[in-house]
Amino acid sequence: MQTEQDIVARVHQIMDEGGSMIDVGGYSTRPGASEVSEAEEMERLRFGLGIIRRECPSAVVSVDTFRPDVARMAVEEYGVDMINDVSEGNAEMYRMVSRLRVPYILLSQQPTLRDMLLSFAKQVQQLRDLGVTDIILDPGFGFGKTLEQNYEVMNGLEKLLVMELPLLVGVSRKSMIYKLFGCTPDESLNATTALNTIALTKGASILRVHDVKEAIECVSIFQNINCKL
Repeated sequence: MQTEQDIVARVHQIMDEGGSMIDVGGYSTRPGASEVSEAEEMERLRFGLGIIRRECPSAVVSVDTFRPDVARMAVEEYGVDMINDVSEGNAEMYRMVSRLRVPYILLSQQPTLRDMLLSFAKQVQQLRDLGVTDIILDPGFGFGKTLEQNYEVMNGLEKLLVMELPLLVGVSRKSMIYKLFGCTPDESLNATTALNTIALTKGASILRVHDVKEAIECVSIFQNINCKL
């Protein structure tokens, strides 16, 4: 678990390097990560969110969770701006997001774009029926997909734009990179930047990253090229 000093340093680094949002989680989704109880997840988030709100009270904050009560705590106690659901969502979470009236990031664990589009269409309708309109789609790179399927989804990412909703892409230092090259996550920055650039060209609106400065440079170059077209 990160110390208070670690969190303070990271929060200021993100903001100083131009990040527009701080994403916080109390339950790691990395392969092999330990199970975390709901109580412990809340305790971890309260610790981190309290520091973030103290250090950068105006920062836009999203919370990673698949638990409705954790989402409620984060919004009601700390004014969290967005819920980033690290599962594929369920009716209970949809009802909670409707009650909280915050933007919702809907992640897909479907292995193909066809399955993803069918699933997204059904889930988005369920959310809209509950009055949720601020929805962001995350194709879920690294979730429920083989190495090859991750790249197939990236290749056809623009097909998700038919949903007419913003796309969030999170590929930063993931196994789809380091397994491809036989390297480590620490050696995956260059390929992460390459994939982020491709994602932007295919319609991504939000990049979820570890390396903020490099991602900001990537976005700036993309925007400068496109404003000249």
